[in-house]
This record gives sequence, C-alpha cells and structure tokens, in this order.
Amino acid sequence: MAIYLNDVSRTFGEYLLIPGLTTKQCIPANVSLKTPLVKYRPDAAPVISLNIPFVSAIMQAVSGPELAIELARNGGLSFIFGSQPVVNQAEMVRKVKKFKAGFVTSDSNLKPDNTLADVISVYNRTGHSTIGITDDGSPNGKLLGLVTSRDYRIEKDDHNMKVQDFMTPMEKLIVGKSGISLSDANQILWEHKLSSLPIIDENGNLQYFVFRKDYDSHRENPCELSDSDKKLLVGAGINTRDYKERVPALIEAGVDVLCIDSSDGYSEWQQETLQWIKQNYGEKVPVGAGNVVDGDGFRFLADAGADFIKVGIGGGSICITREQKGIGRGQATAIIDVARERDRYSKEKGLYIPICSDGGLVHDYHMTLALAMGADFLMMGRYFARFDESPTKTLRIGNNYVKEYWGEGSNRAQNWQRYDIGGAETLKFEEGVDSYVPYAGKMKDNLDVTLGKIKATMCSCGAVTIPDLQKNSKITLVSSTSIVEGGAHDVILKEKS
Repeated sequence: MAIYLNDVSRTFGEYLLIPGLTTKQCIPANVSLKTPLVKYRPDAAPVISLNIPFVSAIMQAVSGPELAIELARNGGLSFIFGSQPVVNQAEMVRKVKKFKAGFVTSDSNLKPDNTLADVISVYNRTGHSTIGITDDGSPNGKLLGLVTSRDYRIEKDDHNMKVQDFMTPMEKLIVGKSGISLSDANQILWEHKLSSLPIIDENGNLQYFVFRKDYDSHRENPCELSDSDKKLLVGAGINTRDYKERVPALIEAGVDVLCIDSSDGYSEWQQETLQWIKQNYGEKVPVGAGNVVDGDGFRFLADAGADFIKVGIGGGSICITREQKGIGRGQATAIIDVARERDRYSKEKGLYIPICSDGGLVHDYHMTLALAMGADFLMMGRYFARFDESPTKTLRIGNNYVKEYWGEGSNRAQNWQRYDIGGAETLKFEEGVDSYVPYAGKMKDNLDVTLGKIKATMCSCGAVTIPDLQKNSKITLVSSTSIVEGGAHDVILKEKS
C-alpha cells in the first residue's frame, strides 16, 4: 500500500504574511537581500553569494548571454541553457565573462592595411566602436594604433580608405602597462578624459582594454555580481547524459557555477553526475542539483555532494508535468518540507546547503513568501522571459505586445535530456507548452519595482535580512473568501486612460 502524506499540497497563493514590529531601522534602504548560492560551513563564508535572491531559469526562452549580463549587473545570476551544442553554450559563457572584466580582452581587431569597410563590418558584427589595430590583426599582436567612431565619417569618407590613414597611431596614444591596477587605470581614464585605455606588455603587445563606460556602469549598478577581477558571474545548465564532455568545456570557458537541469532530481543519474564532477574537479566549480519536493530528495542530493538544491516539480507556468504524469507537489508545501530537512541536515552535518525555489511564483509577494518559508533564492523563467534582454522575439498580437515563451519539456525545445529516465528512450510526450508572455520592457525598470516590494514587505515583517525574515516572520493560511477580500471589491473601477 502506498505511503499517504497528511499535508495538503499548498501553493503560495494560500498564504499571507502577518506584520511584525517595524522598528525605526526597518526601512528599505537598510534591507540587505544578500543570500548564499552554494553550501558553506558556519565558520566560513560561501564561495559565491548573490546580492539579490534571483537566478534565471535554465531555459532557451530565458537565459541567453544578454539576460545573463544584465541580471549579473543587477546582483543576480543566470544559468545559460544547456539544451544546445556544447560549443554554443561555452561561447555564451565566454560572452558574459568578457563583457565586464575591468581588463577586457579585445575581440575587435584589424591590421593597418584593412579598410574603412572592414571597420564598419567589425562594428556591425560586434557592436564595438573601439578597434585595436595590431600588426597581425590579433587581440595580442603588437599595438600600432586605435580606431574609434570619432576617426571616420561613414557618409563622407571613402570606404576603401586604409585604416593606417585615419587611425590614431601608437605614438599619440596614452596606454597603460601590464601589471597596472584597475584603480590606477581608471584614474588615467579620468585624468586624460579618455573613453578607453589600451594595456600593453613590455614588448608593446596589446593585452587588454579598460573602458570608461565600465566604470560608469559599475557605479550605476552597485549590486553587480562580479569576481575579484571584476568579471561578471555566470552559471550554466548541464544534463546527466553528456556531462563528461560538457563540463570541461564550460569550465574552460570560465563558468562560475553549474546546475544539473532535470524535472526530477531524485535519481541515481544525478548522483553519478555529481560524484563524477567532484572526483574530477573537486571544489573548483560548485554544482547544484534537483529538482526535488521533499526531505528525502533533499537528503539524497545533499549526500551526493550537491552545492545547492532546487525545489519544485510542476509549478512553472509552462510546465504540465503534474497534468501529464501526476507527480509533483504544491510549491509552498514543497519549500516548507525541504527547508525543514535542510535545517535538520545543517545541524547534523555542520553544513548549510541553500535551497532554490523553482516555479509557482505568480505574484511578486509570492517571492517574499518563498523566502520567508525557507528558500535562499528563487529561480524564475516567466518573470525574466518578458524583458528586452531575453532571447525571444517581441511580437504584436492584436493590440498587445508579447514575447515568446516555451517550456524545456515542449516539442519546440527538444530537450528530452531534462526528462531523462534512463535507457535509450527519448521524450515521448510533452511536459511543457509553447506560449506567450506580456512584454514588459527593460529588466532593470521591472526589477527595481519587484525588489522594492520585497524590501517593503520585509520591513513590515520587522526584518532587514533574509535570515531575519526566515527566523521571525509569521505566516497564515488564508481562505478563498479572504483572497477575494484582499483585492479590489465592491467598487466600480475607473477605466485607465
């Protein structure tokens, strides 16, 4: 006879937070959303912490390099989708790591005998207006000059004109030498009112560029998630089939953290994957695992070596796993159960393993509820798919603008590895749908509003950190009638002009 659980499978929409004492210190400016991404012991800090508790879902329709860059600039982290060839995924990781490195390796270079037409071609291909002119046209050749958009006029100048005739030659350039600190390089930029500073070695070979815009960008994004070299952090999704080829390529590309992407993480396939990575790379790269929905699944993956564990099966807006297979659990109940086991495990082993709530977030306040119930951070797909930075098309349907959004379990994604149950069989039925989400504009504008709501709610609960919220918040179940009461009711709403 099957084991029956007494707990009702509940969603975030069935709960509300009870206000706590809001002290004078509980103001949004004092709220810290910093949270651990990977496991740690009480006497040591996590190797990676997020500055905001958001990561983007491992999905084709969500986590490309553009979104990964923008989310890291705002304090979160993306997991580049793994349902693509290894070489393509690795290149996306490289693109993120190159974007903001303080010292940026140039990928836009030409030789002196190239033409203005070549300059325009490079700009159209890369979007970079600063082009290093080296003796061999390579990123590390001998620096001979520099071309920027101020050196030519597309409409008037002859496109056959040689680069050497309009570039700024080496003798007129201000450069930095290898070994210079980023702080000193930025000081030179400011003193000489430069937009870029080439860095050369003792033989005059180009090594890096330091850009003024990167300094300004960092100042505008104080929560930016970057390493000691000012490179943005980025994650990547892997599967339990080709990990022996995929993981080395991603590590070589500079990935900071990996996550096994599966609809059901409570499996020996994930155990073997985790063990292989740990045996071959030790702690060089953290690896998350999942998804699970109960304490047994959490403990299995924790013992297998997972650095964080994702929670949630069937709660995503495009996921139909529960409908198709009849497995899963209400996301709120799953988080509460797994968080309870996480805390027990931490006391037993002296090791705190963060959990990630993946799915089931319909409204912004659900995010705060998930954190209060024990989630350390949240993985979201639909939320990020709406923004300019997601990789999908913006379409107009009727009078509305939308973006395409499809599940990894849909036929469109062709990501059968995510639903792998062993053997030679591939995906026989869909566990995700192909859909649209309302277009919402730029990520930062929306993110600021969402984070503002989370901070305001935390203040109402008397908490200024996520651990405070988890320790002290009070949560109550709500009836269907009180849910209706919580919205606008018994009034005639005015139409918005």
